[in-house]
Amino acid sequence: MSEVLSIVLGGGKGTRLFPLTQARAKPAVPFGGKFRLVDIPISNCINANLRQIYILTQFNSASLHLHLAQTYVFDSFTNGFVEILAAEQTFEHSGWYEGTADAVRKNFPHFRTQNPSYYLILSGDQLYRMDLKDLLEQHRLSGAAITIACTTVSREDASQLGILKVDKNNVVTEFLEKPGPVKDISDFKAVSDSRQEKNKGDIFLASMGIYVFNASTMEECLANELADFGKEIIPGAINNLKVNAYIFDGYWEDIGTIRNFYEANLELTTLRPRFDFYDEDMPIYTHMRNLPPSKMNFSNMNQSIAAEGCIITNASITNSIVGVRTIIESGSSLNGVVCMGADYYESEIQKQQNAEARLPNIGIGKGAIIKGAIIDKNACIGEGCRIGIDDLNRSDGNYGHYYIIDGIIVIPKNAVLYPGTVI
Repeated sequence: MSEVLSIVLGGGKGTRLFPLTQARAKPAVPFGGKFRLVDIPISNCINANLRQIYILTQFNSASLHLHLAQTYVFDSFTNGFVEILAAEQTFEHSGWYEGTADAVRKNFPHFRTQNPSYYLILSGDQLYRMDLKDLLEQHRLSGAAITIACTTVSREDASQLGILKVDKNNVVTEFLEKPGPVKDISDFKAVSDSRQEKNKGDIFLASMGIYVFNASTMEECLANELADFGKEIIPGAINNLKVNAYIFDGYWEDIGTIRNFYEANLELTTLRPRFDFYDEDMPIYTHMRNLPPSKMNFSNMNQSIAAEGCIITNASITNSIVGVRTIIESGSSLNGVVCMGADYYESEIQKQQNAEARLPNIGIGKGAIIKGAIIDKNACIGEGCRIGIDDLNRSDGNYGHYYIIDGIIVIPKNAVLYPGTVI
């Protein structure tokens, strides 16, 4: 596995996840109460004994850099690393990354020092658990120059993904990037099999944005000015090289929108979630915070997850995620809420200053009732706030101290909602 260099792409703006990406890169968005999205691809690499990992970053990357630096430190005997390569100016180029392929091209001088035989390209913002050793082994055995990991999706989901046409040997014969909802793509339908029952209707093979390149092939494909793998590099390679499809039949979710993010989080609270963090053989790693266990004082929690370091008092919590260090005061009620928690505990002095300035403390105040919302980190929700309870006909938009996106109320990071606020 030392022949493989893993590259996690983490530099996009993530505009469809705004305002969660207002102050952080998309891979740094908190997920599942205690993790970050970038933990998923890195953990998949570590579980496959892939220890040479580069993270390419560009936009709003400070939070991502801090998380990576605090989390992924290998010992000196493994020859492994998780190294950040931020967009940089050199004598050869002075601009930003222009796309996924351009980001890899501009970092070739760093990659070549590792003398890899294979490049493994991963996205920094997807939810899945894959045996990457099997992917690489199938790539070697196939004799392909490039292998694309793909999964079956419905026609609706195919609109925003790259879709593939393959022959009986899983050789890719055609590739179409983001066909949209109107274009006729009936000739791309996948062969009917057991997976069809999962999607209930026509199914298509969609690229997961996970690629394996032979090192020489990568050099050849990027010896030009083309900027993007999905739009340009892959379609061009299919005409000249052997490109194979690796069909992945496990759970995969592209965390592309606020609705995707919200539903993927709450799906973790079900009795049998499709993505299971409780897997000792293939764990998902993250920052070790050394926080105390969460404490429940006379509270009722139903089908919910509470991360470490929380203090929940006389509250009712249903179908919700309660993130690290969340303080929930007496009489509060949460239903269908993704609460990301806090970066720190407020001191008694800070709480006294808040009281003098008539500001709520970080966390959920007394008697607050919240339904169908995402609450970003360090939000201060005052006493008696009512969020998502009274008006079901909500219009998407920016409302100053909160947003409504895909019909979901989003309270941004560090927001302050004064006591009695109704949303």
